[in-house]
This record gives sequence, C-alpha cells and structure tokens, in this order.
Amino acid sequence: MNDETIRHPSSAVFKYLIANDNDRKLNAVVNTVGSQDIIPHDEYPLKAHPADYFFDTEKGRVLHEYQLLYITQGKGTFRSVNTPPEGVRVNKGTLILLRPGELHSYCPLASTGWMEYYIGFEGRTFDQLLRLLGLHKGEQLWEIGFNNELTQLYQRALEVASDNKIAPQPLLTGIVCHMIGLICYTIRNQNNSTTNLLEQAVEKAKIIMDERVTEEIDLYALASELNLSYSWFRKTFKDYTGHSPAKYFQQLKLRRAERLLSDTTLSIKEIAYSLGYKSTEHFFSIFKKHTGYTPTAYRNYGRE
Repeated sequence: MNDETIRHPSSAVFKYLIANDNDRKLNAVVNTVGSQDIIPHDEYPLKAHPADYFFDTEKGRVLHEYQLLYITQGKGTFRSVNTPPEGVRVNKGTLILLRPGELHSYCPLASTGWMEYYIGFEGRTFDQLLRLLGLHKGEQLWEIGFNNELTQLYQRALEVASDNKIAPQPLLTGIVCHMIGLICYTIRNQNNSTTNLLEQAVEKAKIIMDERVTEEIDLYALASELNLSYSWFRKTFKDYTGHSPAKYFQQLKLRRAERLLSDTTLSIKEIAYSLGYKSTEHFFSIFKKHTGYTPTAYRNYGRE
C-alpha cells in the first residue's frame, strides 16, 4: 500500500511506499520516488521528508537502501566515503548512486539551486544486478548528460507510485531495472565527439520541453539557452527526433492531455487551460486534428 503524497510549494513532489509481505518476496522493493526543483537560495533539504530520509548537509546521513539521484539543472556538491573531505562538484547532467550503509551528503549551490530526480530501492535482486554491471562499489558519480529517456522513467515511476492502484511494486521494480540497464549502457558508450555533444543538446531540449509542457515555450529562447542558432537547433532536433521542435512540443502536450482525459476527472476546460491552450475551442481543434477524436469522445472511449 502507498501512504500520502507530499507536495511542497517549490515544485517538489515525493512518494513514499510501504511494501507488504508479498512485495518483499520479490527480493526487490522500491521505497521512494520523487523530484524537486530547488530554486536559488531555497532551503535544502526540504523539511517535508520523513525522519529516515531528512538529513543535515553538514553531518550527512546513512541510508538502508540504494538511491539513484539525477541532477538535470543547476550545480552542487557531493561528499561520501569515496570523495575528498571537501566533496566534489556536481554539474547538471550528473547521476549519483547512493549505496546502503555509506555516509554521504549532497546539496545544490545556493546561487544556482538544482533540479533533481531520485528513486530509492533495496533487495537482493538489485544487489545482484548492480554487481553484474559493476556498479556495486567504487565510483558513484557519472556525468551522463541530459537523457530524456531516463527522466521519463523517473516520471513514470512517480506516476505509478502516485496512482494508488493495487500491486505497484512489480512495475516499479521493472522501471528501476530499466533505469540501471540504461545507465550502464550510457556510461559505457559515452564519447566526446561532436555528434555526442549535439545529441546532448537535443536531449536537454527534450527535458526542458517536458518540464515546461504546461506552459507556452519560446523555441528561439530555448535555442539560445542551448548556445545554438535557431536554424541549427531546428535542423539538429529534427534530424534526431524526426520532428521539428514545435511539432514535438505539441505532441508532448497532446500526450499529457490524453493521460489527463483518461486518468483524471478534470473538466476538458480545466485540462485545456492547464496545458496552456488559449481557449477550449482551440484545444478541441488541435486535439481532434492530431488524434481523430474530440476530447469528449476520447474520454468516453477510454472509459469504455
């Protein structure tokens, strides 16, 4: 069963799960999943965490589980038994593996804040998988860059944990195994070629679009944020995704709309405005053009 979801004004959502005896027979349990956007000079860590997870950044903490922490924006520091006493710098695009029983601490720089995703898990199944892939000891930080597939796995895990449906643990275990496999694949295939740098720019753009899906987005400003001209950004993005940035962003909005129509009781007007459409009529027109259904028909079909 799941306990309460904790939300914080500074764009944070956490989910803590309580595994039952049947869950533990899997020898793989996911205990927590969350994301938080820490703005510059905000408190850290947020005090909404349970006592087992809250920590003093000066003293650090020891967990009974593994955690995968992924920083997609901002900068910070990380300290553990495997780093110098003063710690090491954490940049955006850094993945951190926290291991059970190891003292550690981390926090964003006050001047930048950061965006983090995390998931906590334990069990012999994960022990064996991490050992098989050579991630069970030693190195803890990898600069893997911006990986949209990984952030979507975090978001999917958070959705599953928040749904309050029966038997989430087998699905969450599968998501964590997918994450670990993807991370290992990414680490072992990294290179510093120009192609890789362009891929990183596209992945970063996809992450930013996903995080701003409920807003209007200025694609020229996004290209500038990535230090690319808009024409080069548009060409590169389309080469890698098959879609222009504008079309890709529109598809993100429509996929979010589909989920909201299927999984929530929000009115169609509420959904339209939550996704940044100027009017319900505009939302109807765009949705039907791309799906073949009106929002009302799509919702009714999904419920049937």
